[in-house]
Amino acid sequence: MLKSWKGGNVPKKNIAEVKLPAKSVIYLMDRPGSIQSLVLAGNVTAPFGDLDEASVNLMNSIIGGEFTSRINMNIREDKHWSYGAGSFIYSAKGQRPFITYTQVQSDKTKETIQEIYRELSEYCGKNPATAEEVQKNQNNQLLQIPGSYETMGALSGAIIDIVRYNLKDNYYQEYASRLKALQAKEIKEMAVKVIKPEQLAWIVVGDRSKIETSLKELGYEIKLIDGDGNLIK
Repeated sequence: MLKSWKGGNVPKKNIAEVKLPAKSVIYLMDRPGSIQSLVLAGNVTAPFGDLDEASVNLMNSIIGGEFTSRINMNIREDKHWSYGAGSFIYSAKGQRPFITYTQVQSDKTKETIQEIYRELSEYCGKNPATAEEVQKNQNNQLLQIPGSYETMGALSGAIIDIVRYNLKDNYYQEYASRLKALQAKEIKEMAVKVIKPEQLAWIVVGDRSKIETSLKELGYEIKLIDGDGNLIK
């Protein structure tokens, strides 16, 4: 039935490299009556496979990728402003985003931004990952590896990633040894490469009438956006 079928021309996707903003900006989406604010912050970083992914994953786990991460322990456990907070890094063939996220009570929106900024800045600077944090998160991730490839779906997904991101055939075989060998110094170096605290795009969704005045005190440019992310002039 498909003997005479011929494939058509596949359009080439234009994945242009995006430059980071010169300085951080807040994009504010009004949600009247909201008793909470959604607070996101992020910047783009190198494509999957261009950096040592074992180091990327370990770096993210410490700052925001686990329940015991610095961001969650601060915003949730210490401040009690939110049920949870953290960070993640998407996988992508082009530039990919590093993103922090949380939802907090409206009257702590400004303070949440200040705390997340402080955590990110100190992680890249005067308070980098400690040897204890590195070892604890290394152990957690190493113990998770065997269970990550127990199903045919997981195995096929790993093969797909090798092809999709042009990884070495033994990428996953070597992953555990790369992870185990990482030191605190390397985690700080990776944090500096990935996280740009002074060039973040902040996205805040909340009741503008309750939070905009305090957000202006942060000194960032504030741009209003609609529900589809379009700028409101």
